Amino acid sequence: MMKYLPLCLLLFCFCFQFTESAHAETKQYDPLQQLTKQTPPPIDLTIKDQKRNRNIPLRIYLPKSEQPAPVVLFSHGLGGARTGSQYLGEHWSARGYVVVYLQHAGSDEAVWKDVPLLQRLKALKSATTLQNTVDRYQDVSAVLDQLAQWNTDPQHQFQNRFDLDHIGMSGHSYGAVTTQGVSGQNWRLVGQRYTDPRIKAAVMFSPSSHGRAEPADSFGQVSIPWMLLTGTKDTSPINDTTVADRRKVYQGLPDSIDKYELVLFDAQHSAFSNGRQRRGQARRNPNHHKSILAVTTAFWDTYLRDSKQARQWLQGKACRQQLDPQDEWQLEVSKAAAGRP
Repeated sequence: MMKYLPLCLLLFCFCFQFTESAHAETKQYDPLQQLTKQTPPPIDLTIKDQKRNRNIPLRIYLPKSEQPAPVVLFSHGLGGARTGSQYLGEHWSARGYVVVYLQHAGSDEAVWKDVPLLQRLKALKSATTLQNTVDRYQDVSAVLDQLAQWNTDPQHQFQNRFDLDHIGMSGHSYGAVTTQGVSGQNWRLVGQRYTDPRIKAAVMFSPSSHGRAEPADSFGQVSIPWMLLTGTKDTSPINDTTVADRRKVYQGLPDSIDKYELVLFDAQHSAFSNGRQRRGQARRNPNHHKSILAVTTAFWDTYLRDSKQARQWLQGKACRQQLDPQDEWQLEVSKAAAGRP
């Protein structure tokens, strides 16, 4: 027995050092740390999709580094604009990402701005049409086409600024519907016609599942990592969307992908934006935005940068410790991903 003691001690020391090393790597990773304190001011411009004779306003947040950077697109909610949810663009760009905010004509702020107050809800509801939804899907592909052109144009300010092999897609509410549609959702009769294969990972704020289709029929063919965020009070009067509707999306996703769901306790629909709150609404939980930034940044770092530290943080105890105790957090890692170091 004594002759095996040195070997046992050696193995123990090796395992202890490996565990401590892995713990130290995870501990050092902080998705809330801004890697650069100052980033360039956002750039507002408008592109034109010649095929559809359609203008698409953009707001682009560039990281400080001029090296090619992964790209994250953001689609606003119904009645929104490219100027909304800027806290996401500011933080993600400070973490080294190019963040491109799209504005969708027909379902943007122009829908309600000049409408009398009592008629605004009706105006917003009338904008949730099939055509506007398809326009949003096509806006995404048109913007990606434009980014590719700029990236190779030696005369353009964006030449070689985009790492177009690593593209993420995100959006809130109607923007989440947009993200779902271009990131793998299956539609009756048209299938995955609007899925853009250039998108490698997706984040949905306030996702939704409507209609008679079973969640697995709508989302069972998704083939890239998805992260879903909602709140226990995340309802909407536009389509009478309930929290249960939002949580069906995660239930319908296949086991063949990495998938995540965060349900923020007491979070309303507006928790994912940073606009003015309506009178009478409870104050936002200040930790909600921190949690949103933390999990989404770790998600992008994991799937657009292949960061092992980010993966360990996202899938380990550190992520859970960032959240409030009453928040619900669940994830499933595919069998193929489970074998990764």
